[in-house]
Amino acid sequence: MSFLIGGRPLADRLVAELPSFVRQVLAEITSRVPEYQQLPGEELAGDITRVIEQALRAFADVLRTGVLPTGEELRFLRESAARRAEEGVPVDVVLTAYHVGIQVVWEALVPDARPEEVGEVLKLNALAMRYLQVVTPVVSAGYLDERQTIFDDERSARHTLLTGLLAGTVEASGPYVVLALHVPPHPDELLPGVDASVAARRKLRRLRTELERHSREPVLSSLGVEGGLALLPGDDLPLDRIVADVTRAAGVPLTVAAVAAPPSGVAAAAGLAREVLDVALRSGPGLYRLADVLLEYQLSRPSAALGPLAAVVAPLSDELVGTLEVYLRRGSRRPAASELHVHPNTVDYRLRRVAELTGLDPTRIEHVTLLTAALAARRAQP
Repeated sequence: MSFLIGGRPLADRLVAELPSFVRQVLAEITSRVPEYQQLPGEELAGDITRVIEQALRAFADVLRTGVLPTGEELRFLRESAARRAEEGVPVDVVLTAYHVGIQVVWEALVPDARPEEVGEVLKLNALAMRYLQVVTPVVSAGYLDERQTIFDDERSARHTLLTGLLAGTVEASGPYVVLALHVPPHPDELLPGVDASVAARRKLRRLRTELERHSREPVLSSLGVEGGLALLPGDDLPLDRIVADVTRAAGVPLTVAAVAAPPSGVAAAAGLAREVLDVALRSGPGLYRLADVLLEYQLSRPSAALGPLAAVVAPLSDELVGTLEVYLRRGSRRPAASELHVHPNTVDYRLRRVAELTGLDPTRIEHVTLLTAALAARRAQP
């Protein structure tokens, strides 16, 4: 099978003028695709030029025989794509280059077609499309295989570093902020008919992506769909904004404990962050540092005083406990009544009942500290 354009076999013309076509394709690729303009000159003149020449020779063989090449015959394209992946050239850019190459050949040869060769032109167009259909998966596979290898290597290196830091056996440059995260189920995970595992993995991917977006350096993490640890490089980080953005990306109310540490202190910081998170979970979603839960944290440690402290508020009903907690947090009865959606007189009545049952008056400053500690001890009990 041989296509005739302008009365001349197309394959013969392509081979005879191959150096000219190679230069045209290279010029057009670097003109149309900005990423190729940034490649080193020696690479363009060497590797890229050789690949263009090989691809055009393969296309000439297709024009001569009408037989599409096998994947093995296009191994050089796969290897070239792997090199582009290693260099960080985006895959869409790599694929665009092959389409530009075929277009250059088409635009150079087809104008010479005679009226009686229109049928040949249509067949040529169909064959060129089929050639690209063979080339595209070969190039994509070579690129993606290399990217997966690179990703696996990077993930392995990150995991090794994280494991060493948490074990205290290695150090890395610069300080870290250790985050311990609790991640509740996304609403999609609870919907009937929805694959919960897919929804959970999507939630986790969004969370990880947002964490990475806030760091110029790799984020080390051991995160699962229910939470885990993440190490953010740096010490003066806008944690409130980071946690707010990550929470929004995940689509669920996160509870996050943060502890800053030098590389040598990551292991201890991770343990402390987990402990702070355990305490913080009793208070609700948000960002917590040790200073935010000092009393609760201390009362969560084994102590002979924990039971007697909790016993102070043991006579109170859940309603009275809730009113007392809101009142102590808000500092006065009207804001407390507003949050509880009751009349201020109702708050007064409940506070009097607290005083009767505990012997401690929440409206007296000298009793507030003990009541606050008693509530914290109550929350700390299993």
